[in-house]
Amino acid sequence: MTGLCLAAALTANAAVDEDAARALAKKSDCFKCHTVDQKKDGPAYREVAKKYRGKADAEAKLYTHVTTSPKVKIDGEEENHQMVKSKVDAEIYNLIRFILSLPNP
Repeated sequence: MTGLCLAAALTANAAVDEDAARALAKKSDCFKCHTVDQKKDGPAYREVAKKYRGKADAEAKLYTHVTTSPKVKIDGEEENHQMVKSKVDAEIYNLIRFILSLPNP
């Protein structure tokens, strides 16, 4: 059991590959509605980081958000949020950790 806990801790603290995260966001059309610094149709990634920073379930909530196409409001209209274009959990979590690593605005 100790090995499992250590493996989880190492995974959670894995270095973020910013280039890979940005490439996945670009491939998934995330930048259509989001930027790192400024609100577009969706919140800026720095605002997302600020909202979820320090919350134990942050990664799980964001994973669900980017992989299930939930309803979001854009200009008062409900739309399905686009899913990340990857089936590889490591790539998805790298993107999430990149967003969460951004400093406050």
